[in-house]
Amino acid sequence: MMIFAIDDEPKALRVLCRCVEAAAPGAGLRAFDSAFAALDAIRFGGLFPDIVFSDIEMPGLSGLEFAVALKKASPDTRVVFVTAFSQYALDAFQVRAQGYIMKPLTTALVRRELDELPAEPKPAPNRLRVQCFGYFEVFWRGEPLRFARRRTKEFLAYLVDRRGAFCAMEDVISALWGDVDDMKNAKHRVRNYISDLRETLKEIDMEDVLIRRTNNIAIRTELLDCDYYRMLEGDMAAVNAFRGEYMTNYSWAELTAGNLYFNTF
Repeated sequence: MMIFAIDDEPKALRVLCRCVEAAAPGAGLRAFDSAFAALDAIRFGGLFPDIVFSDIEMPGLSGLEFAVALKKASPDTRVVFVTAFSQYALDAFQVRAQGYIMKPLTTALVRRELDELPAEPKPAPNRLRVQCFGYFEVFWRGEPLRFARRRTKEFLAYLVDRRGAFCAMEDVISALWGDVDDMKNAKHRVRNYISDLRETLKEIDMEDVLIRRTNNIAIRTELLDCDYYRMLEGDMAAVNAFRGEYMTNYSWAELTAGNLYFNTF
């Protein structure tokens, strides 16, 4: 069992860790002094805790905001709030928290919440992590995904930008190269990128990310953990992570970058 403990106050975090260790001595415990750090450990580090004990009032990203983001990043993880404030109980219920513990915390209270866990929690779904803010990058289980061609990666970036919409070859060619003299050769190159991308995804058993229909291609957005998509869904962690930069390695992404910037700042 893996357990996360989150509290921005050092003393409170130490108490929380002691209670968790006493209640579940064989569990793998990870302590975090911010909700951002815990969320990064899930999204970037590939750690999927069975349960999280979290404070609510924390700077930057509150416990409630963290719980909303967590449900997307690790749907099967349970959240128990540990707080000195009773007024958040209704909000905790609305974000589907498993429990709500009022401080002072005790080992018995932690044990009670652990006893409510399912005997065999479902594993977190495998998804590609896609970073659109700043440089475009793709990660699989915490490691950068390697592409046979630089343009193959850019081709995937374009599909991500289109958010699941089907793209004709002509659309891809126009976006990546603008006007071309030899359309036949350009289409041949796109077919090579599709083949490369399919082989790359096949190696990690994620070939289903691509959808091909005749000369059109798209991606299944539900198989991606993407900061851009989370921002559009109102995920506060993703909103706070956006600093005005979007796929800065590709000039064709400037239109989306501008729209995000003017709708955010």
